[in-house]
This record gives sequence, structure tokens and C-alpha cells, in this order.
Amino acid sequence: MCTARWREPGRPAVLCRIVGRGPCPRRRSSGLTASEGGRFLLCLLAAALAAAIQPSASAQGGQPYSTATRAAAGLPRLHSLVVSSEGKIVFEYYARGQSANRAANIKSAAKSVISALVGIAIDRRLIRGVQEPIVTYFPELKRDKDPRKQNITIEDLLTMRSGLESTSGRNYGTWVNSRNWVAFALGRPLVSGPGTSMQYSTGSSHLLSAIITKASGTSTWQFAQDTLGRAMNTNLPRWTRDPQGIYFGGNEMSMTPRQMISFGEIYLNGGRANGKQVIPADWVRTSCVPRTSSRFDSDREYGYGWWIDEVGGHDACYAWGFGGQYVLVFSDLRLVVAVTSSTALSDERHGYRRQLFDLLERHVLPGP
Repeated sequence: MCTARWREPGRPAVLCRIVGRGPCPRRRSSGLTASEGGRFLLCLLAAALAAAIQPSASAQGGQPYSTATRAAAGLPRLHSLVVSSEGKIVFEYYARGQSANRAANIKSAAKSVISALVGIAIDRRLIRGVQEPIVTYFPELKRDKDPRKQNITIEDLLTMRSGLESTSGRNYGTWVNSRNWVAFALGRPLVSGPGTSMQYSTGSSHLLSAIITKASGTSTWQFAQDTLGRAMNTNLPRWTRDPQGIYFGGNEMSMTPRQMISFGEIYLNGGRANGKQVIPADWVRTSCVPRTSSRFDSDREYGYGWWIDEVGGHDACYAWGFGGQYVLVFSDLRLVVAVTSSTALSDERHGYRRQLFDLLERHVLPGP
């Protein structure tokens, strides 16, 4: 019998055994037949993979997060949980192939990033302001049979109150398979007056990406890299684009857990990063002012691309993506929490979102 151990730093060793003829070889080429050697190599590869997906965690300050690792390991859909306090990472948990610098699809948490870019564009006078009608950028709306669409403003897109029928939910597949995502979103009928009720729609956020592209004269990714990426001293991954080359506004964006933390810390610090004002302080503040609420949960309020709710007795302003992708900013605690999860199921199915927030309440956040 031949035995090999595969060990990753800070992780349990994985044992690999194979039965062969004679003693366990000292060299790769001796003691095993070709087929046995092949099986042994496959065993080693499997052992390496098993070691790679073992959960890993580290904490600074120890005791406050002593139970968080075990609780996190009890959530099989959780891929990473990172906590920073006053700009310093104090807890990290990674599992199922996720690591600090491996990019993950943050899904609709991207809407909060798009909101930040709109704020920066307004500050740079590339966009006049939130009350600017979007017909400025989409003059084709003047030819639409419903003249009310000309009253839709940038603020309406930020707050999901454009009144346009949603491109999310049952309409999502048809939308992303269309030849022109912008035209499809603009062509939806009005189901409510602009600026009135919330109709959650990724199409609204994608229209903001198109506006950023037109106003800045560059791509949404390039604008994000030149502003947020440079401020965070990181390279933001490119992400999905529509058939016209416009970067997807509000979905399919990727960030590493560390980048998610850095982005949240900009909001925690009033728009500042590395001593520079990246996002206007007023924009950061107003983004987390409730302006509407979810039709499905009135306690879950919405600002400019950010959700506002209470978590563990503390006010949180957070980016939220399908499956359980989060950047939670707790201003009163001076904490930022980043979470990545499996994207196979909605985090609202089987109680995962509740389980995740319970973990934060019991094992990460101090009592209210």
C-alpha cells in the first residue's frame, strides 16, 4: 500500500492511498504498474482538489469571532465571509474554492456599483443631475407612443421607479436574448407613472450603464476602473456586455471578496479612499436614504441602488445580489461585511438569507 499526504498551509492534510505490488516506491517510476501509477496520480490530483475546497478561516482579535467559523461551515451555500473594522480585515472565511483574491459573480450587488459611478459622473459634470430626463440620452423616446416616458429621470432609474415594465423575473430571459437590451428596456410599457411605485428591474440599471457610457465617452468598465479601481489600488475584472458592447449594468459583474470590502469601505468612509474623495460625500449619504420599498417586504427599503434594512438590531445599507452576494455597511459599528454564495438558487429560497443574517447577528455583530 502506498500513502501520500497533500497539505495546504493552514489546512488539514488529505490522505491518499493505493494498493500496489511490493513496497511503496520512493520514486514515481518504481514499484507500481502503469495502471497503478495512473491511479496513484489521479488519487493525488483528487487529494489536491479536496484540499483546495476545504474551508479556511482566519481572525484577528480572536474571541469576538471564535464561533463564526463553525457557524459559517454550517451553511453549505456560503462561499466567503469577510469582515473589516475601521479599514482592517478582522475575519475571513473561505470555502468551496473561493479565496480572498478570486473573483466571484456579485449578481445584482452590481447595481450599487453602477449607482456609485452615476454619482461620480454627476460630480464630474458629465451628467447634469438626478432630475435630468433620460430622453436626453435616449432621444428615441420622443417617438414612443406613450409621451409619459419622456418624464423618466435618472433618479427614477436609480430608485427603480421608472414605471417601465420590469425586465427581471419572468421577462429576464427574453430581455437578455434580445438583439438590443437598451431598446428592449425602453420599449416596455409603463405599468405605473414615472417616479411613483417601485418596479425592480435590472433593465433600469442597464439603462444607467448606457448613460454612463454615453456621458463619459468610454465604457462603463473603463470608467469604473479609472475611478473606483484606481482608488482601491486594484484591477476590476471586465464583465458581460450587451450586443451593442455596453457593459451589463446591474448584473454579472465580478469582484473578489477583498475588492467588495474595499468598495464597502469607501461608503463607510463617506466616499473617501486612501485619503482622496472618490465618491461625493453627499452622494454616499443620499444613496442610503430610503426612497421606496420592496413590494414583497415593506421593511426592506431602497435608496439609490442600495438596500436599507436592520440587521441584528443595527442599521445597514447594503448591496445585494441573487443567491446571497452582499456588501453590508454598518456605519454605527464602523464595520463592512462581504459575502459571496452559490448562485444556483435565490437566497430567499429555503431560508438561506435568514440563516445568513442570523449568523451575522449571533456570531459577527455586537448586540444592539
